[in-house]
Amino acid sequence: MRAEARRLVALVGLLLAGRSGAELPPPPEAATAYALQPAVQAGRFMAVTANPHATAAALEMLRAGGTAVDAAIAAQMVLGLVEPQSSGIGGGGLMLFFDTRRKRLQAWDGRETAPLTASAGQLSDATGKRLDFARAVRDPRAVGTPGLLAMLGLAHREAGRLPWARLFKPAIRLADEGFAVSPRLHGLLALEGRFADPAAQALFFDTEGRPWPVGHRLRNPALARSLRVLAAEGPRALYRGELAGRVRDAVRGDLPADEADRRGLLGYSDLAAYQPLQREALCRSYRAYQVCGFPPPSSGGTTVLATLGIWRRLPAAPVGSAAFIHHFAEAGRLAYADRAACVGDPAAAPVPVAAMLDTHYLARRAAAIGEQAGPAQQAAGLCGEGGEAEDERPSTSHLSIVDGFGNAVALTSSIEDAFGSRRMAGGFFLNNQLTDFSDSGPNRVAPGKRPRSSMAPTLVFDRRGLYAVLGSPGGSQIPNFVSQALIGLVDGRMTPIKVVAQARVGSRNGPLEVERGRLAPDLIEALKARGHGLREVEMTSGIALIVRHGRGWVGAADPRREGRAGGD
Repeated sequence: MRAEARRLVALVGLLLAGRSGAELPPPPEAATAYALQPAVQAGRFMAVTANPHATAAALEMLRAGGTAVDAAIAAQMVLGLVEPQSSGIGGGGLMLFFDTRRKRLQAWDGRETAPLTASAGQLSDATGKRLDFARAVRDPRAVGTPGLLAMLGLAHREAGRLPWARLFKPAIRLADEGFAVSPRLHGLLALEGRFADPAAQALFFDTEGRPWPVGHRLRNPALARSLRVLAAEGPRALYRGELAGRVRDAVRGDLPADEADRRGLLGYSDLAAYQPLQREALCRSYRAYQVCGFPPPSSGGTTVLATLGIWRRLPAAPVGSAAFIHHFAEAGRLAYADRAACVGDPAAAPVPVAAMLDTHYLARRAAAIGEQAGPAQQAAGLCGEGGEAEDERPSTSHLSIVDGFGNAVALTSSIEDAFGSRRMAGGFFLNNQLTDFSDSGPNRVAPGKRPRSSMAPTLVFDRRGLYAVLGSPGGSQIPNFVSQALIGLVDGRMTPIKVVAQARVGSRNGPLEVERGRLAPDLIEALKARGHGLREVEMTSGIALIVRHGRGWVGAADPRREGRAGGD
């Protein structure tokens, strides 16, 4: 009890700390525990997800002869139930899929879209002042058109093997029978305090307003009903029909007539018009490897590849040393500067990806890095100075899967903030993804536009073929998390478990951020001597990593969340 109380005190302190307008967004979901799980080795297939129940669902599909896509869909349906704060069918996602037989890499975009009536300044009060983030996330005007399920339907049509309905059975079973409330879910509910939505309040809190304790068997019959409909009718059932009506009503139907100007914009036409997209994956060489990520509107792929492209031109340094952290932070600072200035939805304005990743350009960026920290905020090298950081928060999840055929999936999904908009429809939370838009630059809001994302599902190849599968939650910190993991894996020759466990560091074109309590005092002083303004913060990454080992695979889950690796 005392340990749990200490964790909750730390959580509350983190929440109350807040930030000034000039500071970067705080870490995503608050930290609740640090528990290192052993790496898992397997010969045929491997799954690493954010929750043991989801990993079990993935393995069930893989043992039944399903593909990585089948397993990812089953796991994702479970994740929406057991970690509702992070992802679900009310949000969006980005997926990379490698078809080993065809040697083909596919990138499927299920990012949310702004309603067709969206406009600049929609998240403002009656005076025209932008809402602060805490109010904006709960405002019905922050809800975008969910894209995850439509994208998973597209992926299943192209790369699934098991029947669609079969993939929903583990989640339906768990929703009916219930699952034990985890320490992380309990802690985040305690931080939340209460939900204004009566359905959410009744589901997650007792009649006295207390969050269900750890171990409480939580059932979600409303979600079970929704999943049965989706299993029987397919993804279209979320975008037309009764479920679509529930989503629309949750966004537009709960405000009095005199507050009609605050009603959400999402309507039937937005749901009916939604289309997942297939994009071309973004790949560049790094050392002896080919690293492939997601293209815009994700900034994950460009920022990771730019960071690696700058880093490889800097003097070598032992992983974790002051020189390593300094160079990594400065490389990231420059990559994030171009991210803010250049990346948005390519359907709205072209994104100069080739120029951002041009080898000569990255060499010039690397040459600007010295042995002392550069300006607290670096200028963008491309696209002018019109971009700005967004309030991207990370209620996000990631899973990595390799199936028995050698195919692989890296899927990152999100509802944005913890518990998204705090509005439920059919037993699941709706996103608040429109807060991911910026007030200016390439990421400003427009009708039907996809907001910029930091999600960075990543696949790595060598001469033998697929080498690694990874990604992470973490809001705008994700590119740093993934870049650091790749450098540790490739340059540091670290084992998978050391990769996921290493202390997190990085810069988002602001102060050097280091994981609270993980760096030695002399190392911190050495970084300060290099001119870094340090922020010690929680770094709630959730890396799910699979690495080829011999003829099999090794899987490792980030100890900062509740992830689990499993395989046969």
